[in-house]
Amino acid sequence: MTTVDPSFDVLLARANRGEVGTDEALALFDTLPAVRPEEMLGEWRGEEFPTGHPMDGLLAATGWAGKRFDDADRVHPLLFWDATRTSTFAVDPSRVPMSLPTPAALRRPWLHRVITTARPLLATSRYTARLRATEYRGVSTATMIYDARPINDVFRRVSETRLLGLMDHRGDPAPYFFVLFRP
Repeated sequence: MTTVDPSFDVLLARANRGEVGTDEALALFDTLPAVRPEEMLGEWRGEEFPTGHPMDGLLAATGWAGKRFDDADRVHPLLFWDATRTSTFAVDPSRVPMSLPTPAALRRPWLHRVITTARPLLATSRYTARLRATEYRGVSTATMIYDARPINDVFRRVSETRLLGLMDHRGDPAPYFFVLFRP
């Protein structure tokens, strides 16, 4: 069993203070070992790893909970907390606008109420992503491939229970970083 490198926690704390940019996050990502797809199975909680990306703060404000991998072909890429934050529901990524401007002023806790109110329009029981090993930055590692979006989420291992992920979205000049951990 691997343990969490305390330097990762220090870097995550720095990221949360807005002190880590994309280059530093990519340098860390490149040092981490690959993850096999079968190691991803199960439910993972998520948190952001801010790097100055335009999406920073958005998932936290909307009540993003994480991801669930039932098997390689049955993946829920977006889990959100219900209104009481006691259970989660899956959201269909194709129903989420990705190109709307989201100024920092909108990234507030009330945004979670918007998501839970819109649950009947956003929620799905269908699986909307797959899990494969792909090569990214020279390493073959677990990658979640969205069905209806030009997005791949690529994962590297921080510890047995924590992963650093990045969202590679076609058209974005830089990846969006996040952390997944076992509940």
